[in-house]
Order: sequence, then structure tokens, then C-alpha cells
Amino acid sequence: MIHETHELWKKDEFTYPVVGRFIPNLATYIHDEDDHARPAIIIVPGGGYAVVAHSEGEIVAKEFFNKGYNAFVLTYTTNVTQTNPLKLQPLKDLSKAVVFVRKHAKQFCINPQQLTICGFSAGGHLCGSLAVHFAEKELLLNEEYKGISNRPDAVILSYPLITSGKYRHQGAFSALFGADAAADELAYMSLEKHVCKNTPPVFLWHTATDEEVHVENSNLFANSCKEHGVPFELHVFGNGNHGLSLANEQWASGNYGGFYTMKQFFETIAHLVEHNIELPLAYRWLGAFPEGVRVEDYIIQLMSQYAKHNKPDAAIAMWPTLAHNWLKKIYRNESRGEV
Repeated sequence: MIHETHELWKKDEFTYPVVGRFIPNLATYIHDEDDHARPAIIIVPGGGYAVVAHSEGEIVAKEFFNKGYNAFVLTYTTNVTQTNPLKLQPLKDLSKAVVFVRKHAKQFCINPQQLTICGFSAGGHLCGSLAVHFAEKELLLNEEYKGISNRPDAVILSYPLITSGKYRHQGAFSALFGADAAADELAYMSLEKHVCKNTPPVFLWHTATDEEVHVENSNLFANSCKEHGVPFELHVFGNGNHGLSLANEQWASGNYGGFYTMKQFFETIAHLVEHNIELPLAYRWLGAFPEGVRVEDYIIQLMSQYAKHNKPDAAIAMWPTLAHNWLKKIYRNESRGEV
């Protein structure tokens, strides 16, 4: 396996204010046993646009790697301190990731016409945003990427945030636009309102008892896909909390893989602690940081304790297989060969 990290922006291109040296990036999980062009999948973890959760990163990439994909994990820009609205920066990160992978299709041994994006929670909102807004002029890049499409060929949305209406996740939309977001900004990111015939095929899954992101988010998007003739598949599982990731035994063990998606979060929290700056309310669960312990190590230790409450669900854990079989059908129907 080729496991590398590629920064998506040059330092002078990335202008969102961050603490430390973070730049949005892609981590690769590339088959190296042959030079066969494989389907590509970009994994986009959630985290309320305040963090990029490692529990939905490497562990998911390796699951699809084992199904024959060349996989990537996107670490996009987040609003850790809740003080600098993100606006379109995360969407620009994902759009750039898609064209970056396609531009380097030969290097990454991928079929540029079989590129899927797979997002979780807020990462699902980000993937859905690109699915409906890929043609926006704000996402155009320089001549180096001219002629390379940023439209994904298929989209997987896992318990996604979709709407800015009745069932919206207030924290995520505040991270994007601030607490006083304008009506037109909220409408722009209420994704069910922007599905059209050019929206790529969509696979959605959710649990009926999701306590953080109401299942109606997925229903709204699926209904809009149906209305506009967009191929879609929707699976609603009868039970399960938010943030289930793979929902399998490995996930339940807390063995998620690398913590690299949380670099911006670690660097920001460390800066706040070192300068005795009060943590945002959302992070008060971190408590008092012990003397002599690295902030990153302490946070990882806390997260491992929370992971002990994970419980696998064999039915929900079937979703990657369901999505894989759906992708095979989608790409075959579009005469692009087998996955």
C-alpha cells in the first residue's frame, strides 16, 4: 500500500486563518501490487465543521481499499474556535481534491471516470454541497487544472446534514456562516433545494433514531433526487446513534487508525491551552489539562475512553457492501466498466 500525504494548497493560496502549520490535504491508500486503474473513493469525515473526526477516516478508507478501490482521506478546513466562519473554504478543499486526484489519475492508478466521494455527517453535507454546487464559478481553479472536472461520478452520504430548515444542525451551520448567518447563505447550503438533473447519483444511509442529525435530512435529499430524476438509493436502519462510521467490530474496538485528520484541532486546542485562552463551550468536555502531558496525548486518551461505549451492529455494518454493490451497478449502467 502506498500511504502518502499531499497538501492541496500552496501556502499563499490557503488564506483561512489557522493556528500552526495546517494545510488541507489528502492521505492516500493506493494498491501497489499492480498498475491496474481502479475506481477512486475520497473519504470525507464529519465533525460538525469544527473538527475532522478520525473515526470516519482511515478505518473507512481501508474498508474500501480492501474492496478494490484506491482510497483517499480528505482533511479539510474546520472552524475550531467558532470565531472565523468558513464560508466556502471546505467546499473549495473538496472540489480541489477531486480535480487533484483526476489530474494525477495515472500516478494514483485510478479511473478518472469512476471517482466517488463518501461523506459522514458534516462531511456528508460537504459532499452533498459539491454534488449540487460543482458548477459554481467560485470553485474554478487556475490554468493548471483547466478542463478537469470537479463533478464526482457518484456520492455516498452517511447520516448527512442536508437542510438549513426545520431539521438543521445549528452548530455546523454556525461554523460555516457564523451565528448570524444571512438567509441567502443558509438557503444556498440547504442542499435539498439545489438538486438538479446534473446532480451525480447518490447513495444515502441513516438511522431512524439518530439523535444528532434527524433522519429527515436524508429523506429530504432522497425526495429531491426522485423529483429531478437523479439515480439514488436510500437505506434507513431502524436503530442506532449518530456517528456509527463502519458500525463493525473494529470500529467498536476504538481502533480507527491514524489521528492525522485532527491536526488542525490539536494545534488549535494546544495554542489555546498554552496561552490560557478559555476553550469554546463545545470543548468544555475536555476538562482541565494535566501538567506535563501533551495536549494531543491527553485528548487522544479522552477519546479512547468515549470509544468504549461503541457497540457494533451487524446489520448497519453491511452498508459498505451495499454501497459497493450500488456503485458497481451505477458504473455498469453508465457503460464505464465494472468496479
